[in-house]
Amino acid sequence: MYRAISANKRNTVLIIGLFVGLLTALAVWWGQASGNGSSAIFIVLFVLIYTVFQYYAASRLALSMSGAHEIKKQDNPRLWNIVENLAITEGLPMPKVYIINDPAPNAFATGRNPKNAVVAATTGLLEIMDDNELQGVMAHELGHVKNYDIRVSTIVFGLVSAIGILADLAIRMAWFGSASRNRDSGQLGMILILLGVVGWIIAWLIGPLVSAAVSRQREYLADATGAEMTRYPQGLASALKKLGEYGRPMRRANSAMAHMYINDPLKPGMVERVFSTHPPIPDRIKRLAEISRGF
Repeated sequence: MYRAISANKRNTVLIIGLFVGLLTALAVWWGQASGNGSSAIFIVLFVLIYTVFQYYAASRLALSMSGAHEIKKQDNPRLWNIVENLAITEGLPMPKVYIINDPAPNAFATGRNPKNAVVAATTGLLEIMDDNELQGVMAHELGHVKNYDIRVSTIVFGLVSAIGILADLAIRMAWFGSASRNRDSGQLGMILILLGVVGWIIAWLIGPLVSAAVSRQREYLADATGAEMTRYPQGLASALKKLGEYGRPMRRANSAMAHMYINDPLKPGMVERVFSTHPPIPDRIKRLAEISRGF
């Protein structure tokens, strides 16, 4: 487990380095193609600043995109007490607790580290889970917190979103610049369109590949960590079975943060796809059954 935590910390540095390197290469290409090489320096500085911004702001952005709202103990004592008891048991700081008004059963964790952690659950999850199952799901999410998976997943979300934003910006600049009829502006517009298309291709490919930083093994590890917290693997196993049966697309699902959830928020059954960061639910239940025999 400690080796996995160290690997997550290394992955954080690796992901940031690769992302900055990739966008730096695109910036240099843009400078050469546009004939303004000095612009690459400003783009690189923007990338560096934006990377730092994303590191601190990605979790707030994820909460905003999911439509989650923070609660206190009096708002939902059941969920709050379960999270609080698990945090005390593991010696973790009490994370902020959020609820998403959505009938699709799901949950996720985010944040830079355990001191800044957030756990969120949908109203659909709270409705269909009994206390043991809900405890299993929240233990899984706190497992991500304990293992520093949240740092990696938060950065992945921010960086994949950033690529899409930059690509969209380039295409919009080309579109509004098309009103100009001179030849140089036309060439610049074509370069911007090409840059935007390249950005979208990168985002489409990097999404599932970079999300592998929160790999299937990380999900297995969070399941095992959650089972260790509760000493009752059957609770999480039963919850996963219900997620497989009652899973549905979320109202405000976003592909950039799909890897954060305990269950695929876009389309039931997509967890079995090749590039998914989540292993198939039957495999997870099988492993939990094996773990339960050790208690």
